[in-house]
Amino acid sequence: MTDEGRLSTMEPNPVWDEESYPDTVDTLAEHADDLVYKVWGGDWCKDCRAQLPDFGAALAAAEVPEDHIEHYPTEKEEDGSKTGPGVEEYGIEYIPTVVVEQDGEEVARFVEEESQPIAVYLAERLADLEAEA
Repeated sequence: MTDEGRLSTMEPNPVWDEESYPDTVDTLAEHADDLVYKVWGGDWCKDCRAQLPDFGAALAAAEVPEDHIEHYPTEKEEDGSKTGPGVEEYGIEYIPTVVVEQDGEEVARFVEEESQPIAVYLAERLADLEAEA
């Protein structure tokens, strides 16, 4: 499953091309020291295996410190519900889920699937927050 509570699916995809996502990397980098990324997933989950390596690569390209990326490995019960650390507290129903927090407050959330990759989706939400400020 995981090594020391880490999701192996968060290992950066070595072929992810940060030059194809300059705005995303720049936005994530601007907030590298302000935000905490809480990542729920399972190494057994096909959606996680498909999406999290690119997200891990985007965070690495943006030089987000490792201590700002928290891994929450989840398991799937027979009824399809998820169990694991923080699942109930954060209302996690689908994975991957990424909750972005600033000063302990949730500022953005990606749940399972969007029309964009996780990093692009979250960077756009963060840019929207900047525009509102």
